[in-house]
Amino acid sequence: MSARRVLVIGAGIVGLALAWRLRQGGAEVAIVDPEPPGEGGASFGNAGSISSSSVAPLAMPGLLKQVPRMLLDPAAPLHIPPGYWLRAAPWLLRFVASARPEAVARAAAAIDTLQRLATEQHLELAREVGVPELILPHGNLYLYRSREQLAKDQAGWDLRRAYGARVELLDRDGILALEPEIGPAYQVGVSLPDHAHCASPQRYSRAVADAFQRAGGEVRRDRIRALTVAEGRVTGAEGEARRHEAEEVVVAAGAWSARLLAPLGYRIPLETQRGYHVNLPAPGISISRPVVPADRKVFITPMEGAVRVAGTVEFGGLERAPNETRAALLYDDLAAVFPQARLDRSGGFWMGHRPCLPDSVPVVGPSQRLRGLWFAFGHGHLGLTGSAPTAAMLAPAILGRPVNQDFAPFAAERFA
Repeated sequence: MSARRVLVIGAGIVGLALAWRLRQGGAEVAIVDPEPPGEGGASFGNAGSISSSSVAPLAMPGLLKQVPRMLLDPAAPLHIPPGYWLRAAPWLLRFVASARPEAVARAAAAIDTLQRLATEQHLELAREVGVPELILPHGNLYLYRSREQLAKDQAGWDLRRAYGARVELLDRDGILALEPEIGPAYQVGVSLPDHAHCASPQRYSRAVADAFQRAGGEVRRDRIRALTVAEGRVTGAEGEARRHEAEEVVVAAGAWSARLLAPLGYRIPLETQRGYHVNLPAPGISISRPVVPADRKVFITPMEGAVRVAGTVEFGGLERAPNETRAALLYDDLAAVFPQARLDRSGGFWMGHRPCLPDSVPVVGPSQRLRGLWFAFGHGHLGLTGSAPTAAMLAPAILGRPVNQDFAPFAAERFA
């Protein structure tokens, strides 16, 4: 029996991890993307956190109460340009509806099913591809100015605990025991000791791609324009450079996935929440884990050769130019937590597209309309976290092996 021919559209960390697992399982696998592996999209510039217990969807009632104030503040973590309001409105209405208690409960259960073993799965993947030093299980540290501020996020922390997360409340001394250089503004901390982070998302992605190619997988540079279909089955994809034939096709194209699927009748409310980062090679501070000031909603992460400050949520679509003013706010975020940091602004900034769905649950699994079509996109702010788990969940099903996995909570058709 010949090996299955699988085409994975998208060379971000989700597509790469899945292609690696498929190749290990004996499939003939090709990845296609207009950019080199790990170079485009959020896989290059994410905050590096591996947040296995992040089961609370973005649409939590507590956050919704803060949104109107954020939208009126140009320096707030959430920004929607005036010209994008009408386009964003349908997504925002779905987002608000997703904050209902029953919707939050469904989303949390699905996210937990996917992510609960994320730290262990990334440690395994990094060992397999030869970069075990990149996954550092040092935990994550969230910071609050007061217990009153912490109380606003209590529902999210309670949800994490309900799904078995180790959540440790810290006073000022406890914060300094973990990260001695945090400034005096933050008096309350929450430690997630079972979390981890990746010290170089770019090198991690490249390592998976290199291992995949050494194992016989193929990486193709092309921009896919359409999926090809015959007799109720996907037969491959049409690119700008060539046609790519396959028996199974996986759409793992991040924020661009919905565009590929729209001609097939899918109306998936996928929005790009544009995120930014700045890297500081010599900030004059030392930290050992991601530090997350809850009031600033950014991640300050120790990377190889730099400290990265990553965050903000900006609506604006896939074509709008990056907003340097939004990126510059990240220096203020760093100074709020580490007043002694050297803010060298000469290194420029990066902007990338997080593929976000209103209920925060990614689309993972088989198409219910077309044979041979599979989905692996929409991980939002948790793409790195969810990549290795998505590969472990989806690869056996694509390979035709018996699986004890309910894909219904992740189905694309839930938006019909």
